[in-house]
Amino acid sequence: MRKADLPPPRVHALANGVRVVCDPIPGLETAALSVVAGRGARYEDAARSGWSHLLEHMVFKGAGARSAREIVEAIEGEGGHINAATGYERTSFQVRALEGGLDLGLSVVADLVLRPTMDAADLAREKQVVGQEIAEAADTPDDLVFELAQEAAYGDHPLGRSILGTVGSIGTAEPQTLEAWRAALYAPEGLVISAAGAVDEDELLRLAERDFGGAAAGGEAPPAPQGQFVGGVRPLAKRLEQANLVFLLPAVGLADPDYFALRLFAEILGGGMASRLFQEAREKRGLAYAIDAYADTYADAGVLGVFAGCAAGDAAELASVAAGEIAGLAGSVTGPELARAKAQLKGSMFMARESPVARAEQAAGQVLLFGRALPARELADRIDAVGAGDLARLGGAMLAPKRAACAVLGPKAALKAGDVFQRALFP
Repeated sequence: MRKADLPPPRVHALANGVRVVCDPIPGLETAALSVVAGRGARYEDAARSGWSHLLEHMVFKGAGARSAREIVEAIEGEGGHINAATGYERTSFQVRALEGGLDLGLSVVADLVLRPTMDAADLAREKQVVGQEIAEAADTPDDLVFELAQEAAYGDHPLGRSILGTVGSIGTAEPQTLEAWRAALYAPEGLVISAAGAVDEDELLRLAERDFGGAAAGGEAPPAPQGQFVGGVRPLAKRLEQANLVFLLPAVGLADPDYFALRLFAEILGGGMASRLFQEAREKRGLAYAIDAYADTYADAGVLGVFAGCAAGDAAELASVAAGEIAGLAGSVTGPELARAKAQLKGSMFMARESPVARAEQAAGQVLLFGRALPARELADRIDAVGAGDLARLGGAMLAPKRAACAVLGPKAALKAGDVFQRALFP
């Protein structure tokens, strides 16, 4: 039996709804633990924009019987690492540990998720820290241009707002209100404990019951509104050496049958050095050093994106080239292109599976979305099943609304690139 044909790890559920998935990897001496909440910034209303990210910061200021310093010292004292990340649709707490470190790791994360201290003085300081993070993002061109594009794509929807929120919106959080948000965001029925590497399933289940079995249901977060692509142009003049361009088209979400068609479309368009955009924009015309295409997806919505950095005087031509390559790919794809894209996508998928962290995170995401961990062979088969007709149908669907989201950041000479892209794609 090939490794790719091995059955996926089983999913267990505690009485309170917390789900547990264990993925042992023979031969490893380390383990990766991810405790993932299936909620994030997408569940925020405008008044609480940025609270999920602020909460992720705050739980590390003290939890259970440990201070902020004792949290990290406990993990690092056993050779491990701890981190966390907030996204639009989920929040993840990760521990990387030596074999045998699961006991401590899960205990610490349980304190973070279920028993943070929420001290008022700590909260005041952390608001300042996040305020600096917001300022840093505004000063970083390749952060700011994507935030502009996100806003152009989704407008007033929570997906159109920055995960960081604003200084004003995070400023209204108080310890009591943030604690209520924690109870809703990290409610047990939305939690997945996922471990991969040097882990034992029976031990993991025992520890999960010990640390999370008593977690009670919290308050309810507001439902996440349906994702809807709006479109528009966001040009912003800034004194930079380069223009930063992002072009987005409405696409499908993670649960859509055409998800892998979207991934393959992006790969052929701008996924590597053999892609259409790289060859045309960089190799033939010398318009950009960095240019790529990607698929950015959520449960029910997604976009096809193109990012490029170029001289301001070349921005309009680059926008026209990007539009032409998208339209051309929507019209036809060659057999060798499709085969290369499938090989690249499967390669990246199987290479990621050699990382315990990636496997733990991937399994948690699949359980949250599909209720099960998907076998690698099933995913590979779905990639192989995509045909040229599927890409043509998807391309037509993306172009049919005649709407794009464009963000242009840089010298004034570049700012017309968004309008050029739209006119070239939708004459």
